[in-house]
Amino acid sequence: MITQPNIMITQLDLDRLETLMASLPHMDASAKYALETELLRADVVDSHDIPSTVVTMNSCVRFKVNETNDVFSLRLVYPKDVKEGEHTLSILAPVGSALLGLNEGDHIQWPKPNGDIMSVCIEEVIYQPEREGIYHR
Repeated sequence: MITQPNIMITQLDLDRLETLMASLPHMDASAKYALETELLRADVVDSHDIPSTVVTMNSCVRFKVNETNDVFSLRLVYPKDVKEGEHTLSILAPVGSALLGLNEGDHIQWPKPNGDIMSVCIEEVIYQPEREGIYHR
């Protein structure tokens, strides 16, 4: 059995994600279940109390692929903010829901387009709204 790392999310992110899920009655059942599962296991804190190294909504994250040392960055966003070519990742994507609440140094299994899995490390939370004093985004 794979042990999942502890995760932490803000109350604001939780409230907004619950509202998002309620507004999407035809949301893919597996995506909804994955996101709900992550939200249920998270420690929920006030936005002012979230550590600066935790991935929150709208955070920009730099990753390193463990097998190749390739590095890439993505911003975790709400579905309405996904923009092709702007390195965004929807919270409704399986990897997006798995990313929320993780910390720098945590590892995640990332599916490749061909179906293989790569191991990716969260190298740095480059930008986190809460760290910048932005609490109502």
